[in-house]
Amino acid sequence: MNSNQIDFLTDLTYGLLLFAAIVFIAVGDRAAGIAFGVGVLVSYTIHVGWKMARFDPDWMAKEVTENLEESVAEEVSENVSEEVSKNVEETVTESVEETVTESVEETVTESVEETVAQEVSKNVEETVADTAGETMTGNARETVNAELDGIIAQLEDVSDRIDERDDEERGRLDSGKRC
Repeated sequence: MNSNQIDFLTDLTYGLLLFAAIVFIAVGDRAAGIAFGVGVLVSYTIHVGWKMARFDPDWMAKEVTENLEESVAEEVSENVSEEVSKNVEETVTESVEETVTESVEETVTESVEETVAQEVSKNVEETVADTAGETMTGNARETVNAELDGIIAQLEDVSDRIDERDDEERGRLDSGKRC
């Protein structure tokens, strides 16, 4: 027999033993079947290691080197990725905060200026209207009072004249009666 046939028969035997462990787990004692299956897998792993070392003595060194290179590459990649992500996030956050702060300040300033201007304009108009109304009302009262005082004075003059005429006519009447 050649070595390839022996390897094939060995692999087939391990496969049959694993199948037997699965059947034993399903039909018989589960714990014993699991223990038997684990034993078969461990012995198969040892067999594969022995076979690889027999065909290629540098196999184990190559495997360790490859695994180490992969692990180092993954770690470096993760660390670089994390660092780059962190730096980009910080930079973007700062940039966005500055842009947003400037935009908000401009918007708030414009909005406050407009609102204040409108409120001040409205309040000034109301105050001027009220003051003007009060001033006009006060001036109108003074004018009306002055006019009324003038009219009253004229009425008193007229009343005095009427009284004087009445007195004169009475005096004439009284003097005409004497005659």
